[in-house]
Amino acid sequence: MKKTGILIGLLILSSAIFGQKFEQNLSDTTVNKVKGNVGADFALQFQGLSHSADSALIPLGSNFNLPTANLNVSAMLGRGMKVYLRTYLSSRHHPESWVKGGYLLMDEMPFLNSKPMDNIMDHLTLKVGVMETNFGDAHFFRSDNGDVISNNFVGNYIMDAFTTAPGLEILYRQDGWLAMGAISSGSLRPDLTGYSSYSGDYTEYNLTDELAFYWKGGYDKQFNDDLRFRATLSGYHQSNHHFGSLYYGERAGSRYYMVMNEQTENGNVDPSSPHTTGRWGPGFSDQLNSLMQNIFIQYNGLEVFTTYEMADGTGAFSGQEFKFTQYAAEALYHFGGNNQFYFGGRYNYVENDSGQSVDRYQLIGGWDMTDNIKTKLEYVNQNYEEFTSQYGEDAGFNGMMLEAAISF
Repeated sequence: MKKTGILIGLLILSSAIFGQKFEQNLSDTTVNKVKGNVGADFALQFQGLSHSADSALIPLGSNFNLPTANLNVSAMLGRGMKVYLRTYLSSRHHPESWVKGGYLLMDEMPFLNSKPMDNIMDHLTLKVGVMETNFGDAHFFRSDNGDVISNNFVGNYIMDAFTTAPGLEILYRQDGWLAMGAISSGSLRPDLTGYSSYSGDYTEYNLTDELAFYWKGGYDKQFNDDLRFRATLSGYHQSNHHFGSLYYGERAGSRYYMVMNEQTENGNVDPSSPHTTGRWGPGFSDQLNSLMQNIFIQYNGLEVFTTYEMADGTGAFSGQEFKFTQYAAEALYHFGGNNQFYFGGRYNYVENDSGQSVDRYQLIGGWDMTDNIKTKLEYVNQNYEEFTSQYGEDAGFNGMMLEAAISF
């Protein structure tokens, strides 16, 4: 009842932001030659969090975290064809630069000079490359290293369904209806061979044995200037993998640094390890079946986004069965002459079939100084239940986060 009441309360809370962009649409009949673009994302945080548990946790101060930054390179290669590359210049998990991924996006195929194909592509979008997996809609609202402008809060979900992997997505859209089918390698780390130092055995890994399939269906309609409604159901299915990374593929790192780190012999004060503090989920998987349902409503400045998610399967290394369920609801309200100020809240709850659960409240206030500059101040409170073997009876963290971002 408590969870239900919180979700209903957030749904009632009014909110408004500028139109959220979901899947891209690229059609451009004016492109006759390559048109390139270089952009970047920068994010800086001041963290003032405290944590507690019955076990011994490291002390946490209040200070700036290492700034994060992305370099984005894109180019229109022709009518309806775009290539995109993102590089993490600096992240919590890797202070050195490295490529997140890149892909080709097409909603036209002018190189075929085929009228029948042009008619087919009126409703199709193809995406191929090493890219962010389009499972569910929650990933459209998350922070991606230095790119935090699309997230009006600071932290991402507790159970964060996000990974990059080689794949192909085919999206069909007509009259508001959408259907997407995709195939993927299922892992952020392609491997040809594995080796066990314990047994001395080698294992070959073949793509055809470990493919993942995912899909999305729904309805997304901008009825008028005041009303937009979107509802989707997504699935992700993988029967076998040595390193399935849907729930452990975010390599940049959590936005809550070093929370709940226990004291160890080596100190445990390196922000890059572990880099997922504040999150909880299945981790790397062998078998995996996941479903996510999302609802997005925007009416005359009112906006609501909700998530219901289920994941069950087996662990990649332990082979142990797991089942997780996640609920989330968020709401925001923008005000001011140009709707440049906002406040709102989010509730997030995750539980597994062993009786453990984690819940989080986030209260946020922000200022969109321009479309490219954002500052936000968040209060977060996260609690852990039935983590007795790790934290004892009472554990959690809370406090303030200040985040500023520039993206262009």
